[in-house]
Amino acid sequence: MAEIPPLHFSHIGISAHDLEAQADWYKRMLGLFETDRGTLPADDGTPIPLIFLSRSPDEHHQVALVGGRPQTLGFNPINQMSFRVENVEQLKRYWHILTEAGVADIRPVTHGNALSVYFRDPEGNRVEAYIDTPWYVTQPMRVPIDLSQSIEQIMAAAEAHARSLPGFRPLAEWRAEMVEKMGASTS
Repeated sequence: MAEIPPLHFSHIGISAHDLEAQADWYKRMLGLFETDRGTLPADDGTPIPLIFLSRSPDEHHQVALVGGRPQTLGFNPINQMSFRVENVEQLKRYWHILTEAGVADIRPVTHGNALSVYFRDPEGNRVEAYIDTPWYVTQPMRVPIDLSQSIEQIMAAAEAHARSLPGFRPLAEWRAEMVEKMGASTS
């Protein structure tokens, strides 16, 4: 098999029951901006509406919302969409915003290697806002965290828990192993 060229994840497309309501929610709760909208014909010629959203001028869209999701879908195939924030202060502030807005199913957790806030969009898709921690622990791992504490208390509790878990080590050590394993550059 030929060597696969470098790939960089760019965006996700989500089918929606109520396209306008979903677009409004993603704009209000994730701060995304509408970059385009229109329709494309399905294979049978039926027009399918699309709305494109982004927070980056370098990405035409990070989320593409596509109309036509059936109302009677027995299983949501989207496990989660994840958005990185820059630091614990931003994660905590975002948790407050979600809580005040009454967003569904808000769950702050630590994975040892990340602090996350999970929540649901209006159609039940799980969304994650997270920060990486400077540690690695064997995955999967998830326990609740209390974001009502001070930043110092949150980080101290997360680190103490991470240190008690299998595979704990500095993230830089784990990354060096992955660079070697993947034959990737360190840039």
